[in-house]
Amino acid sequence: MKKAIIIGSGIAGIAASIRLSVQGYDVHVFEKNDYPGGKLSAFEKHGYRFDAGPSLFTQPQNVEELFALANEPIEDYFQYQEVDIVCHYFFENGIQLNTYADREKLAHEFQTKLGEQPDSVKKYLSKAESLYENIGEIFLNHSLHVSKTWLHKRVINALKNIKLPYLFNSLHQYNSTQFKSKEAVQIFNRFATYNGSNPYKAPAMLSLIPHLEQNQGTFYPKGGMINITNALYKLAIKKGVQFHFNNSVEKIVHEDGMAKGIVTNGKTIDANLIVSNGDVYYTYKNLLQNSAKVKMLEKIERSSSALIFYWGIKKEFAQLGLHNILFSEKYDVEFDHLFYKKTLFNDPTIYINITSKMEANQAPDGCENWFVMINAPTNNGQDWAMLIQEAKQHIIQKLNRILKTDIESFIETEEILNPVTIEQKTGTYQGSLYGTSSNSKFAAFFRPANFSSEINGLYFCGGTVHPGGGIPLCLKSAYITSELIKKKHARD
Repeated sequence: MKKAIIIGSGIAGIAASIRLSVQGYDVHVFEKNDYPGGKLSAFEKHGYRFDAGPSLFTQPQNVEELFALANEPIEDYFQYQEVDIVCHYFFENGIQLNTYADREKLAHEFQTKLGEQPDSVKKYLSKAESLYENIGEIFLNHSLHVSKTWLHKRVINALKNIKLPYLFNSLHQYNSTQFKSKEAVQIFNRFATYNGSNPYKAPAMLSLIPHLEQNQGTFYPKGGMINITNALYKLAIKKGVQFHFNNSVEKIVHEDGMAKGIVTNGKTIDANLIVSNGDVYYTYKNLLQNSAKVKMLEKIERSSSALIFYWGIKKEFAQLGLHNILFSEKYDVEFDHLFYKKTLFNDPTIYINITSKMEANQAPDGCENWFVMINAPTNNGQDWAMLIQEAKQHIIQKLNRILKTDIESFIETEEILNPVTIEQKTGTYQGSLYGTSSNSKFAAFFRPANFSSEINGLYFCGGTVHPGGGIPLCLKSAYITSELIKKKHARD
């Protein structure tokens, strides 16, 4: 049996392990931590349960596909439900707005709260759907670094149908032509942050992202986001995948342009092929010592990072839901600070995720588990102790102002995750959440490939390679990588 080694057990690594196991490989996953999931992990403190990383679940079909492929009933491993209110939005001017999953309710909300024409949101989401299905779906499910992709009839037609404004206008410029209220523009600008980008620079092509959330639906996994990891991990085990925790890979072994294995704990382990689910920059720098690739990647702008406070709140807030956004009054200035000044803004946009809204057992009785996140620049040697202290005060002041409360008096427990600790725990270069940003017009075409052009048998998956970061795209990267392997090595 052919042997495959996967470096890292992030969600893409686990998905790739399942796919390769189904292809007939003897799959071994080596993970430096003592748990699977990478960023998609969780912890408990003083009776409060927290998802540590990604908190938004869309496109459950990507998970369902893995169970169907493995011929296992998903209901034995994983359950989820659709969320009626996608997000609760709060503005400094007192406006509060809900983005409903139901398109009619959503249009009515935008009309009554923002004065938008009822059809404005409907038309926007219809365009997003068309953009995704005719263009996005093709590029998100195929390698852009294989010539056959570009010769496919659907790809040729997609390229012909790409309208120039989607490439040459920023997302903000595009949204400003679609809506008349600054609040509506700001809501749809926010989708640039889904891949760590700046809406004032990133291309309008990102306007397809709302399709995933608003058209296809937003969901909540029973037990929290960690159950995505748990379900896929159990499925991988069922399919014979072997996981080796507390095993940090020190080197990828290759000879004469062929991948041969890895070195872990000073021991060489042979394999027929290798898939790195680690940060591609880290892989090239530390595991391959490829200085040319490293220099090339260093020239590409990184995505944003995050500063997260995990707060156990000894009070319930009826005006909040599962997903909540408290917007900065000066959104453009906030992104100038993140991407140009490399620091935090004193009026940050605050995202709050509260899973106890969906399942009471996620927090003690009468309490809530708050995942409080603001966008942050990547780690460039800033004084993070000072920035974290200042950010906490700014967050508390904003929460008190908008929610009309004294939130600090209700914080019963606290943990903090910042760009430095993100880099330490996950190996992501400078703590960026999505590898490179999408702030340039052709950024999607220049993301690192899912395979090595220099070393046969070496592949990559995860948020730092094509097609990008976030759970849906990480799962798609596992699909792309496994398909490349199937086509390349089927007759080996």
